[in-house]
Parts: sequence; structure tokens; C-alpha cells
Amino acid sequence: MTTRGEHPPAEEDIRGRRHGTAPTPLSVLDLVTVGSGTTATDALRTSVELTRLAESRGYHRHWVAEHHSMPGVASSSPAVILAHLAAHTTRIRLGSGGVMLPNHAPLVIAEQFGTLEALAPGRVDLGLGRAPGTDGATAAALRRTDRLHEGADEFPQQLAELTRFLDDDFPDGHPYARIHAVPGPVQATSPGGVQSTRRPPIWLLGSSGFSARLAGTLGLPFAFAHHFSAQNTLPALDLYRESFRPSAVLSAPYAVIGVSALATDDEEEARRQVRAAALNMIRLRTGRPGLVPTPEEAEAHRFTDVERDFVTNWNSNVVHGTADQVRAGLDDLAKRTGADELMLTANAHTGAVRLRSYELIADAYGLPKAP
Repeated sequence: MTTRGEHPPAEEDIRGRRHGTAPTPLSVLDLVTVGSGTTATDALRTSVELTRLAESRGYHRHWVAEHHSMPGVASSSPAVILAHLAAHTTRIRLGSGGVMLPNHAPLVIAEQFGTLEALAPGRVDLGLGRAPGTDGATAAALRRTDRLHEGADEFPQQLAELTRFLDDDFPDGHPYARIHAVPGPVQATSPGGVQSTRRPPIWLLGSSGFSARLAGTLGLPFAFAHHFSAQNTLPALDLYRESFRPSAVLSAPYAVIGVSALATDDEEEARRQVRAAALNMIRLRTGRPGLVPTPEEAEAHRFTDVERDFVTNWNSNVVHGTADQVRAGLDDLAKRTGADELMLTANAHTGAVRLRSYELIADAYGLPKAP
């Protein structure tokens, strides 16, 4: 029987394995995007196809991200989606990239991810963010409060509480000492218990320096959102590495960066797809979120000068083109950042284009093909 508190995740649960000629382990960030003329059901079916493809081609992990009130993103409930993906896979790591901690009670997250760990033992990651994953009004509706700034400030305390629930190790006398997240370690320490005490490793996600410093101080793995905050990537990674203190889960820093990458059979098709994705982002940032437009819709759109500048700047950080061009771009990015793992997100109107992109990148790096 395991003693309470003696069950940190193993370091091998965190570090990925590189395959083929890839510069780092490669993984998938799935935004479960919904294109115009398609449904959320279509998007979720694509996610199942994608995680099967990723597993068969040696991608290390498949994460989904929490977003709300965005018609073009069907990932408001990461735990539900991950349970579905777990039922269709056997090896690939599955996780959140991430769950927005201030939106939820820590006990609820501990219960959800304890359930996922029971469904897919040893292959669940719990990535956490402190942003709302939506606009302020929606965040207030989620949290039943308009005190959003205070919620972000309380993130370290919320993280500590969640960790205690996952480890089932509140000290005696704590108000929550008799409360247990189930499934969880309490089932191993109960009479007759045979439940594993293993729990999902916690990752901190960020797009600025706050989470980078906190992850380093706590000795946790860190995932940076390079795909939408590229200007902050190098400062955040430097801060993470400088702040890092060895912990029970990591002896040295481990940093993943999210990368927007799209490979197509034809260079012009890649440009058409990323232009449509940029139009979608323009609409989101101007308070008009919608379904991901088709490339034809983007071609017909009359971009203002300001919008054209946005498209140019936005797509300068999207690695896109033929498979060889994307491989060269990813190689360069890995070298410039020193990232330990690249997590690729393919933003395109249709699921078929996204699936083809991951297949092309796998082929370009000679990733294995499962029999």
C-alpha cells in the first residue's frame, strides 16, 4: 500500500521521445476547429481521425484546448473530448492544452482528470492556464463573478489546492483534509485498495512570463503558446530556464512550444489556407467570432490596409508551405528556441486539409508507420 503523498508523476511521463529525423519530439495541439459549412460533429470526428493518425505515426501527445463562446472552436469541454479520444487510442498521451484553472473549482478538475487517468492509465497530461479562454463577459458567466482580475491573481493558490486534491495530501487540520478527489489516491490507501496512486503530471501553460516563472520555480514542465504570442517566446523560455528549480517530477527544465504549422501538397494551397485562418483571427479579435471561413471566402474578402498588415504579421509566424518547407521552418524554430518539444496545430477550413498536413510532416521527418 502506498503512503499518502508519495506518488509524484515519473519524469518519463513528461519527457517525449524523438522519432525519425525530427529535431524534437512532435506532438499535436487540436483546436477542434469548425469550418463554415461543417458541424461540430464533423470537427469532433476529425479529432478522432487525427489522434489515430498521430498515434500511428509517432506523434508523442495530443492535447485539446479549452475555449468558450467561439463558434469556430468546439473544444469547450476538454475532459469530455479526451475521454472520447481515449476510447479510440491505446498509446498516445492525451491532455489539456489547457484547462483554464480559474474557470473551475480545483476539486472538479481533480475529479475529471482522475477519471481520465482511470480510463487511460499512465497517458494523461493536465495542462493548466490562468487565462479565461474567452472574452471577459463569458468568463464572468463561467465563474459566476466579475472579479476576473482577482481570479488570475489567485492562480498559485488554486494550483496548490488542485495539486493537493490530486495527491490526496492535505495536512491534518486543513478544512479539506477529509475531502477526496475520486477516482484518486484515496482508493489505494483505503482498506483493500488496489487502485494505482499514479496521477497526471501537471503542466503550466502561458503566453507571457508569469506562468514561465511559476513553472520554473515549482519545477514543472512548461508549454508556451508561440502560435499566438511569438514575440514573447524567447523571453518566456529564458525566464523559465533561469527560474527552474529541480523537483520531484523534473530534474531539469522541459519546455514545449505550440507552433502553428500547415503543410500541403502545393505551396499556393498552403497560402490560401493560412490566409483564411488569418481572416478568422481578424474576426475574432474584432469581436466577430465565427466559423472558419473557406479559402474562397478569404479570396473574395476586401481586406483593409490594417487587415492586410495583420495577415502579413500573423502568417509570418505560421510555418506553412510544402512538406519540405515546413520541415525547414520547424528545424529552424527548434534551433532558435531550444524547445524540448514542438506541438503542432494545423489551422485550416476542413478536417481533410488538417489531417493531410500531419501526414505530410510525418513523412518529411520519416516518422514511423504503425503496421
